[in-house]
Amino acid sequence: MSYVLGIDAGGTKTMGLLADSTGRVVGRMRSGGANLVAHGELAVEKALFQVIEGLDAPEPVAAVCLGMAGVDRPEDKQLLVELLRRLGLRREVLVVNDAYIALAAGAPENTGIVVVAGTGSIAYGVDPAGETARSGGWGYLLGDEGSSFWLGHAAVRQGIRAADGRGPATSLYERICLEVGVSEPSGLVKWFYDQELSRYRVAKLAALVQQEADGGDEAARALLDQAAQHLARAARAVARQLHFPEPYPLVLAGGVFRACPSLYQRVEASLDLPAARVVRLEAEPASGAVKLALGLLKGESQPG
Repeated sequence: MSYVLGIDAGGTKTMGLLADSTGRVVGRMRSGGANLVAHGELAVEKALFQVIEGLDAPEPVAAVCLGMAGVDRPEDKQLLVELLRRLGLRREVLVVNDAYIALAAGAPENTGIVVVAGTGSIAYGVDPAGETARSGGWGYLLGDEGSSFWLGHAAVRQGIRAADGRGPATSLYERICLEVGVSEPSGLVKWFYDQELSRYRVAKLAALVQQEADGGDEAARALLDQAAQHLARAARAVARQLHFPEPYPLVLAGGVFRACPSLYQRVEASLDLPAARVVRLEAEPASGAVKLALGLLKGESQPG
């Protein structure tokens, strides 16, 4: 029996699934975040080592697929291939953007469009001809609109504006202050700009936006509407670059949808893509990496 390994390396966690040649998952392992830009090569190697060691395959893994955000450059992919080989995975190795494994997890033929919104955000698509397109995914300073970081950041800005009289009243300010343990605007500003703390703590505030929206806060509702419009706009940008001759899946994936469940409906309502058939990804994105690793064993070509 041969085995394959599928890995989803994200900003907050890395998930690995070990499967046999039939696709049956026989082991799963989780470790910390692994992102080359955010964490660096050594931290990525440590996270991947923990996953591989924890899965403890009964024999050498025949194929591995690693999905990671921001690895679109050939030099980054090659760095990760070499890293995986150092960790003992010396056979078939495929490194792709994490959006592609999410698409593979939710689309039967690995074609369609996926909108991934976690700490960051990106829309990515593959059409039946193998052409690919993307929109967004440029990091928290240049993009990632609609992501959990974007929502958390926007919520802090909205709260600060309300506190100093530049914006409408909102319960977001009091709720965020309570969450982070401060009592005045200057304390919230100090917390936000503290460079020793990870930006992922800002992303965690996204759930508060949903909670305050559920409680009737109009500012929080407006932020969720804006997030949905950003994500839908990215999906439309990808759709314009590809050709789908018939209805296609549009997969919604990522932690922001779990933190803010109403975004599913809000994004669907904003898409304006009649041929798209929305799929809410329930499976682990790493299952898409398993699927692609199995494809390596069969000699299936990959887009790009």
